[in-house]
Amino acid sequence: MKRLKLNFIVAAGLSLGLLAFSSIREGSIQGKVSPAEGASQVLAIAGRDTLRASINNGSFVFSKVKPQTYTIWVKANPPYKDSSVENVAVVDSAATDVGEIKLLQ
Repeated sequence: MKRLKLNFIVAAGLSLGLLAFSSIREGSIQGKVSPAEGASQVLAIAGRDTLRASINNGSFVFSKVKPQTYTIWVKANPPYKDSSVENVAVVDSAATDVGEIKLLQ
């Protein structure tokens, strides 16, 4: 009888643990870099997490992003200068659009 109760408690605990992880939903970050040829890579940084996205025709997208606050860092090609956007908030299951990031020379 004790073994049956123990098995039930373990199974219930595992089930609840799986439900907790399945409720975490990811979002995305999107934006545009101008001029399109001014940069080759965009980074999204939050604490120790760093995500990388390439730029296609000036547009970039980070998918499957954990909900938290990020800094978007655009790595510019010469003669342009790197640029960043701070405090980009990502929430559950939502796309965050940072708009157009204009690079300066």
